[in-house]
Amino acid sequence: MSGGEIAVIGAGPGGLAAAMLLSGNGYDVTVYEKQRTIGGRTSRLQLGDYRFDLGPTFFMMPHLLEEIFQSVGRSLYDYVTMVELDPLYRLQFGDIDFRPTRKQEEMVERIEALFPGNGAGYRRFMREEEEKFRRIAPLLQRPFSKPWDYVARDVLAALPKLHATDHVYNRLSRYFADERLIYSFTFQAKYLGMSPWECPGTFTILSYLEHRYGLHHPIGGVNRICHAMARVIEEFGGVIHTSAPVDRVLIRNGTAYGVQLPDGDRREYDHVVINADFATAMNTLFRPGELKKFAPRKLAEKKYSCSTYMLYLGVNRKVNLPHHTILFADDYRSNVKNMMSEGVLSSDASVYVHNPGANDATLAPDGKSALYVLMPVPNLTGSIPWDEKEAEVRQSVLTRLERLPELAGLSGDIEAEAAVTPADWRDNYGVFQGATFNLAHSLDQMMMLRPHNRFDELRNCWLVGGGTHPGSGLPTIFESARISAGLLMKQDRRTASCWRDVLPLP
Repeated sequence: MSGGEIAVIGAGPGGLAAAMLLSGNGYDVTVYEKQRTIGGRTSRLQLGDYRFDLGPTFFMMPHLLEEIFQSVGRSLYDYVTMVELDPLYRLQFGDIDFRPTRKQEEMVERIEALFPGNGAGYRRFMREEEEKFRRIAPLLQRPFSKPWDYVARDVLAALPKLHATDHVYNRLSRYFADERLIYSFTFQAKYLGMSPWECPGTFTILSYLEHRYGLHHPIGGVNRICHAMARVIEEFGGVIHTSAPVDRVLIRNGTAYGVQLPDGDRREYDHVVINADFATAMNTLFRPGELKKFAPRKLAEKKYSCSTYMLYLGVNRKVNLPHHTILFADDYRSNVKNMMSEGVLSSDASVYVHNPGANDATLAPDGKSALYVLMPVPNLTGSIPWDEKEAEVRQSVLTRLERLPELAGLSGDIEAEAAVTPADWRDNYGVFQGATFNLAHSLDQMMMLRPHNRFDELRNCWLVGGGTHPGSGLPTIFESARISAGLLMKQDRRTASCWRDVLPLP
C-alpha cells in the first residue's frame, strides 16, 4: 500500500468533513454509508413532492465550515446558497410572541417592549459571553487525550470562564429577571439533549453564538451541506458507497487495518475513521471482547441525551409562520423534568415547528408547505411503549399545533406525512437508545472524559462526530473532523494545507 488509503464508516457530516479534508490532502478515501442516502441524521427525507431535513434544520457559524472548504482549495459558497434568518425564531409563551434578532439595538427594544427592565442584562450577557467564547473556542479546536492537556496555557486562560460546575439556567438567571426571557436563552441546552438545570454552565455560549453569528438556512435544506462535501470528495477522487454497511473493523495486533463487509469481503486500509453513532458503533463494529474501555456494559452506564418525536407534514396550503417557531409548555420546568429525569411523556409539552417555506420555495409545491415538527421526549432508557403510544402522541402534537391561529384546521390539510419515534431512531438510523443528540455533555463526559478523537484502544483508528470531542451540534462535529484528520496527518508526517496550528505532534 501507499500508506494513504482510508476507510470512513458513515457519511454523516463528521465523516464527510473528515473525508473531504483527507481526500483534499492526497489520501485515497472510501466512504461506506449503510443508508441509501448520505447525511446520516443530516440527510433529506422526501415524501412525494415535499422535501424535509431529517434532523438539523439550521446552520450556525458557516465561517467555520468555510475554513475547512478553503483548506482544500474550495469555497462552501460555490456549492451552497445560504440565507441568514431574521428573526432568529419565534418563541411563543402563551400569548407572548417574542422574536429575537441578532441586531443588538433592535433586540434591546424588543426585550424592553415585552420584558421591561431586562435590556441591560442582555447587553451584559453579550459582552461577557463574548469574552467567555474567546477563551473557550481554542478548547474546541484541539484534542484532549491526556491529563496534562488540562495544564496547557489555553485551558488555564479559560478556566475562570468555564463555569463547568454551574448550570445553564443558573448562569442566565444572573442576566435576566423574567422567567420567560431566561428560557429564551436556555432552551438551547436542548441542542445537546440536556436540561438547562443540568447542562454545564459552559454551554451558555450556545445562545450567545446564535445572537452573535445568527442562524442560516442553506437553500434546499441543511442536508445540502452534506451533498456539497460529497461533491468535493468526489472531485478529489474519493468514493462514496451508499447502501453499504460495514460489518466490522478488522484488527491485527492492536491496529485497525481495514473493514469487513456483510458479504465477508475484507478490504484493507491504512486508517479507519468511524463516524457511525458512537455507542452503536462500539457495540456492532467489534467482536465481543475486542474492546475493554467501551465494552457493552460500560457503554450502558454512560449518560445519553434525550430523544425526539418527529412529524414531517406535507400541507396543501401556505402556512404563515416564521422559519422557526417554538411553542413553550405552560410549565416548561415540569416538561423538562418529565423528559430528562422521570423518563415520561409530558401532558404539557414544548413543540418546535420548522417552516422553511418562509425563506425557501424549493421544498414544497407552489401554494403548499413542508412542515417539520419536533417534540423532545425521553430516550429509550425510559419505558414508553412507542408502538402503542405513537398515535396518541401524534394527536396531542397536532392538537397543540392547532391552538395557533396560523395552524387552525391543520389536520384536515395534511396530504403527506411521516413520523420518526425514538424507537425508529434506534431501529432505522442506528441511534443508540434513540438518544438523538448522542452522549450527554455532562461534566464527566466532556473534553478528556469524552471518547478521544484518536481512538484509545486501537492504533490507526479515529473517531469523528457528536460522540467524540468536542461534542454534538454541527459546528463542533466539523471541529471533531478537523481535529481527527489533523492528528491522522500529523501521525503520517504529512503537512495539511491551511491547517490551524493547534494540534501537537503525537
